[in-house]
Amino acid sequence: MEFTKMQGAADDFVLVDARDTQRNWPELAVAVCDRHLGVGADSLLLLLNSDKADFYMRTFDADGSEAEICGNGIRCLTRYVLDTGLIESSRNLITVETPAGISRVYFDEENGSVVDVNSMLRYSVTLDGIDLSLNLISMGNPHAVYFCREPVAKFPMSGIGPLVENLPVFLNGVNLMIARVLSKDRLEARSWERGVGETLACGSGACAIAVASRLSGIPGRKSISDCPGVHSK
Repeated sequence: MEFTKMQGAADDFVLVDARDTQRNWPELAVAVCDRHLGVGADSLLLLLNSDKADFYMRTFDADGSEAEICGNGIRCLTRYVLDTGLIESSRNLITVETPAGISRVYFDEENGSVVDVNSMLRYSVTLDGIDLSLNLISMGNPHAVYFCREPVAKFPMSGIGPLVENLPVFLNGVNLMIARVLSKDRLEARSWERGVGETLACGSGACAIAVASRLSGIPGRKSISDCPGVHSK
């Protein structure tokens, strides 16, 4: 099987052009994403044909579960179709169908890609003695954003992440994003992705943090999220 290893903000993927291929994708995702016995990745990305958009993307996380959409994944997939000549290099708009709907990806040579995303409920819960006020945001996939006062490095992500992911209120799980406001246009963040665990970055999660920041009244039209992988604008 031919594949391409890619990363977006250190969120890494195995991408397969599956337009003419049939496999047991959940089973393959578990095998190929294994960092000791497989290739190693957070998720398996599939490039497929679409009759509604330029391409169709499916995302299977490391545990074999399918995600509705993946922000960093869709940036990698559109970079792939441009670099391999599957679409004209002069195009600055690529449409990608996902289980969550059709996303529009805008490209320019200077700034890379920007993904259009879809808005905020709040849910409070106490887990392991920690009171969490979760800001619930849909980016096509579900995110729960928690703003903390302490440095995000001190947050017990390995303990709280799986508890939030598997709360009964989230029927299909949820991504947990931990963020701390450093200034009006800068935050630091950590991500726990359902089906994967803690990751170095989450593209749709960074967007969810930005939306939650604005809806929470944090000033600044543009923001940068410092995550372990890289800065996400």
